Amino acid sequence: MAKQKFGREIIQRVIEKNQTKKREIAQLTLKIDAKLDIALTKLSSALNISKNRLIEDILMESGIIQEVEENYYE
Repeated sequence: MAKQKFGREIIQRVIEKNQTKKREIAQLTLKIDAKLDIALTKLSSALNISKNRLIEDILMESGIIQEVEENYYE
């Protein structure tokens, strides 16, 4: 019984130690003009990066977004 109680305390400490504050997350969907889409495609090709990566970099540099969760599909 004492062994089982000790195990629970260890598990509880691990849980408490690894809890993080939940951040508010928003998803961003962009609708852009066809001419802008063409320009972004040309620029991303010239830089040899994906269009999504280019848009992320632009938004991060401008301070509009702070971090990106990379779960999109190309």
